[in-house]
Amino acid sequence: MNTGLWVASGILAAAFLVAGSNKLFVPPAKLAKAPGGGWVLDFAVVFVKTLGAFEVLGAIGLILPTLLDTAPFLTPLAGIGLGVIMVGAANVEFRRNEYRHVLVNITYFVLLAFVVFGRFLTA
Repeated sequence: MNTGLWVASGILAAAFLVAGSNKLFVPPAKLAKAPGGGWVLDFAVVFVKTLGAFEVLGAIGLILPTLLDTAPFLTPLAGIGLGVIMVGAANVEFRRNEYRHVLVNITYFVLLAFVVFGRFLTA
């Protein structure tokens, strides 16, 4: 089970690190041109940048606390935070009729739930 938790955490951390970095460093007009990125124009730039920062911090939180064995209870908390972001993202994309992206967000949410419950059980 521990191996599965690490694999899921690694995949999620990589995905959120890339997505968050893009939100932080790529201009919103360019982000909006990416597939499924039209939602960016519906929100303030500050919100998008803040969301990117939370995703990067969440990605770090999925790996480092457990890896370093310092406050491993932070890993499931990071997973819960990212899960909340995924619920919000699924809601936005559902309202925009982007159903394939809703499925991607649900998939991330399920993986996050696996990590959260697995790390709570092992913490």
